[in-house]
Amino acid sequence: MSRSEAGSPHDPRGKERFNEERATYTVKGNTKPDLDAGVTAIRNVVKTLKPKPGVYRMLDARGDVLYVGKARSLKARVANYTQVKALTNRLQRMVSQCRAMEIVTTNSEAEALLLEAQFIKRFRPPYNVLLRDDKSFPFILLREGHDFPRIQKHRGARRARGSYYGPFASAGSVNTTINALQKLFLLRSCTDSFFARRDRPCLLYQIKRCSAPCVGRIDKEGYDALIREAKDFLGGKSGAVQAKIEKQMAKAAEDLDFETAAMLRDRLRAATFIQGSQAINAGGVGDADVFALAAKGGQVGVQGFFVRGGQNWGHRAFFPTHTQDLDEAEILADVLAQFYEEVPPPRTILVDRELPEQELLEEAFGALAERRVSISTPQRGERRRLMQQASRNATEALDRRLAESGTQAKIMRELAEFLELPEVPARIEVYDNSHIQGAKAVGAMVVAGPEGFVKNQYRKFNIKTAQTNDDFGMMREVMHRRFARAMKDDPDRETSGDKSVWPDLVLIDGGKGQMSSVRDTLEELGIEDVPLIAIAKGPHHGREGREVFHFPDGREKTLPTNSPVLFYLQRLRDEVHRFAIGAHRAKRSRAIQASPLDEIPGIGPSRKRALLLHFGTAGKVRAAALDDLQRVPGVSASVAQTIYDFYHSSG
Repeated sequence: MSRSEAGSPHDPRGKERFNEERATYTVKGNTKPDLDAGVTAIRNVVKTLKPKPGVYRMLDARGDVLYVGKARSLKARVANYTQVKALTNRLQRMVSQCRAMEIVTTNSEAEALLLEAQFIKRFRPPYNVLLRDDKSFPFILLREGHDFPRIQKHRGARRARGSYYGPFASAGSVNTTINALQKLFLLRSCTDSFFARRDRPCLLYQIKRCSAPCVGRIDKEGYDALIREAKDFLGGKSGAVQAKIEKQMAKAAEDLDFETAAMLRDRLRAATFIQGSQAINAGGVGDADVFALAAKGGQVGVQGFFVRGGQNWGHRAFFPTHTQDLDEAEILADVLAQFYEEVPPPRTILVDRELPEQELLEEAFGALAERRVSISTPQRGERRRLMQQASRNATEALDRRLAESGTQAKIMRELAEFLELPEVPARIEVYDNSHIQGAKAVGAMVVAGPEGFVKNQYRKFNIKTAQTNDDFGMMREVMHRRFARAMKDDPDRETSGDKSVWPDLVLIDGGKGQMSSVRDTLEELGIEDVPLIAIAKGPHHGREGREVFHFPDGREKTLPTNSPVLFYLQRLRDEVHRFAIGAHRAKRSRAIQASPLDEIPGIGPSRKRALLLHFGTAGKVRAAALDDLQRVPGVSASVAQTIYDFYHSSG
């Protein structure tokens, strides 16, 4: 048994530490599910455990995580898995696959709950409820560290100094709100470097969405007043802010300052727009998240409303997976634990039912927020009406999901039949290349599953060996790299579920030539059983609906122009095309911004900036004499010699 350490779940700097132990037991030559072997492995682990709080991970014979759980007493909780007759069929299947466990001890059960949510998000085990949502939530950030703070949209880790407001349900809702806030408070949204370069106001000032602090159209004191108003508005004091603007507008009109009155009128309209765009009435709720669960047809939907300062900042439906045979309240508790692993909890969380270990959840979320967090089920008043609306939305979202799933399932069955697949594909990979006359060539792979595109598994390939303008060679390189890696990672094709590295269908954007390239490449790797289809636009390239589908054996098929299967395949083809073009444009943009000075050894960003400031262009640096190079601030004699030799070496 070996020991290592893991950081505190609510302290990213790792001030608190936990002990992590790996306790393994493997049945030699036995990688198949075996209930007795699983129970024996768990019993060996139980002997080493103590009645302490912590998190345990069950591993299969390959070392993949099957399940993550937390416990007040690890010894008692893990020992329960050895009582086979008391386990459900689902848990018996899990135990039969278990060959090892990893244990992390914590200071409390609340810390264990937070760490459990982290591990579930990281490992995505097949026996845990999973909150499948690839996109992080956007926030509005009033960034500090500058005399004139900027307003911006923010995703990801909240490392920058400033005030964060959110979460917003979508990028569209946060963009709309920021646009209205710019009209309301005239705050700048430009980067610091853009701000520093301005010598006259930009377009945003002309259209009355910025106060132009970059060129002194407003002083620091005036801008600070706008920042305070924005914080009040976003913090729930919107009524007071509106009343203040109304008073200022009336005063300006009384003083016959009609220009100022008109500007204040436009700001007031922006405030009214933000409040009038609320889809639900959340007045009097303050800061709260509202969650309601609906279940039907073996699937579960959870609707979340996000209310801050009495304003609705959007709503989103979640459809967790691996929920079979689980209590609905337990599912909702697991969803909340994983949701707040990424999003800061508000003071109030409203749910439509009592949750198991509700006090423990409150303690854990309070540790994350560093203040008290309450979870409650509203019984009357505005909060009850809000909960009823969330419940109705959850049911409607699930009904739509089931209807779409039914239609999608029918399309997938017809797809399998048309493409002559042995079964409905669970993982479809689609490939395309993008380049301009061979320059900055990029290969792209997108992945689709039964629930739509799996964007966190998209991949791009920077073309390294294929010749310029050789589309077939580019496709051969992409396929060789993709499937050589699959052969290395999982030669026996035993991986399944979210971690699958083998597709059930490969779609190639192209015709006979691309199909031949892909088929030959896979045959060279010894792979002959991955279904391949190439999709080409047919003889009339400009006409959608005339696509021709090329099979590896040379056969061609077409579909009726109104076929739902054709529309689905077109959508797959269009998505990989979009992703490939985006990757190519990003690569080309980076190349445009690159400088010849990047190729000189020992020249970093600071020296490159000093050289360009001194000489003006990279061409003048190349033409400079050694004495001139030595005069550049921050460039020593040895570095100047290196630069001079780089451009004037006879080799």
